[in-house]
Amino acid sequence: MNRKLTAISTAIALSFIVSACTSTDRPQEVEKAVTLVGTTTPFASESVYFVVTDRFVDGDPNNNYESQGGDYPTWQLPLVGPNGEKAYAGYMGGDLKGILNNANYIKDMGFTAVWMTPVHDNPNQSFNGDEPITYGGAFKDGGKAGYHGYWATNFYKADEHLVSHDLSVKDYTTRMREQYGLKSVFDIVGNHGSPSFSMHEDQAGYGEIYDADGRLVADHQNLAPESLDPENNPLHAFFHDYPDLVKLSNLDDENPKVRDYLIGSYLYWISQGADAFRIDTIRHVPHAFWREASERIRSQYPDFFMFGESFNFDANFIAQHTLPKNGAVSVLDFPMQKVMLGVFEKPLETDFADFIDVLHLVHGPYQNPYELTTFYDNHDMARMNASDDGFINAHNWLFTVRGIPVIYQGSEVGFMRGTSEHQGNRNYFGQENIDNASGNRIHKALTAISNVRKATPALQRGIQVNIMLEGHKAAFYRVVQTGTVQQTALVLLNKGNDSAPFNITKFVQEGEWEEQLTGAKQSVAKNASISTTVEPNGVQVWVKEGPINNALLLKQLVSQAKVQ
Repeated sequence: MNRKLTAISTAIALSFIVSACTSTDRPQEVEKAVTLVGTTTPFASESVYFVVTDRFVDGDPNNNYESQGGDYPTWQLPLVGPNGEKAYAGYMGGDLKGILNNANYIKDMGFTAVWMTPVHDNPNQSFNGDEPITYGGAFKDGGKAGYHGYWATNFYKADEHLVSHDLSVKDYTTRMREQYGLKSVFDIVGNHGSPSFSMHEDQAGYGEIYDADGRLVADHQNLAPESLDPENNPLHAFFHDYPDLVKLSNLDDENPKVRDYLIGSYLYWISQGADAFRIDTIRHVPHAFWREASERIRSQYPDFFMFGESFNFDANFIAQHTLPKNGAVSVLDFPMQKVMLGVFEKPLETDFADFIDVLHLVHGPYQNPYELTTFYDNHDMARMNASDDGFINAHNWLFTVRGIPVIYQGSEVGFMRGTSEHQGNRNYFGQENIDNASGNRIHKALTAISNVRKATPALQRGIQVNIMLEGHKAAFYRVVQTGTVQQTALVLLNKGNDSAPFNITKFVQEGEWEEQLTGAKQSVAKNASISTTVEPNGVQVWVKEGPINNALLLKQLVSQAKVQ
């Protein structure tokens, strides 16, 4: 259903029950009619495992091309730190077959979708321009290869390092979906191509863009942006004549041919099996472009989900992308990510109350806070520098709070924690780490809470009602009530090193409650409480099935839904 129509129908339904909610009697007939849900977007039910494909697992050594690049090699390219530490600026062998071979590993952790870095074809040499990248460095591209996929030369062609002779991109997405029930999130780019100027000598691929038929349609020709002549040179017309990010080409989003080229490529990858898009550097392209892209995509695929990377910690700023007039694109929740680091890197010194202002459950700037993609680290920032308990607490929060959780490969075992991109954050994860993951405390706890979310609709799209966020303790409800699902989840979190007692009296519903991790049960009488003790660095999720039978809770949910 159209989101606007859904909102209108919900508002009409809610208007009929406000008066009923002021009564202390159980509104039994009304309660079954009203729809209460944080979002009806289908993708909100997913949880996402994020893979830098080249750095995950080498499933096919035949596509490594270790001798590629000649004088400008692309294989491994180690960067050595002061104490012998290593990071890498070249290809390391990971590919689509490596993901597919480990689909059960991802599925068993409770994930339902895999977000991959771009599959686009990238140049076949390391970049000889710019300043050389060094161990621990940033914002320099010299000496790096396009292993990450963000330096596209052809937005319609898969990179030869990722596919195999017996596994195309479409083969991969089909098998992931049909054999393992895993959706595919494709990473797309709108603002840039490859590094395009400052080369010592012009290199094949860099600054060049080819169309779906392999024809050259744009070439920066190793010229600085200010030296381009887009009005008189057709090969320059794809680019702005001013720089944006480092030495990357700055695509001219106002050129209709560029818009058709890029949006056409997005539609092509949907035809190859993309179930959703993550949009790289979304804030570097005007809203008008994403509005057109969204309209063209959703005219063919109405429920297609997209979320953007606006690397900014101001909720009011990043929320602009979520508005219908700007394309209704969700975003990665950077404001909450910042608080997550502050809370979980030092869990014994911090307060759950720090999250209150970034949840934006009511009167917030977002079109819908329940559709935000939530995370605590990724490939573009330092890994969370936390203890095992810090990671466990972060996952307990991430998989129960509002939003769609995203976990970066390796963080399920605390891989290379505390390191930035060129310190090891993007180092090769590999089969050995995967095979040993089951013995890791972080992995075990993540698997448990992730699978609880996977089986609990209230945690996927239920309205969140906070009871307590204070010190080391947090308690909140997630409630969903539709024509097919009526469920209430009570989440209890303890990030302290001591057991924590909880006695929940507010909004408690009478009936049978079951804790999802242990199977413990409580039969709660009318006006009684839920009492329990949560272990150190632990979580409990108590679930009651059936329609809401507490009038005060119903009133609170209606109130929040009106001002969400």
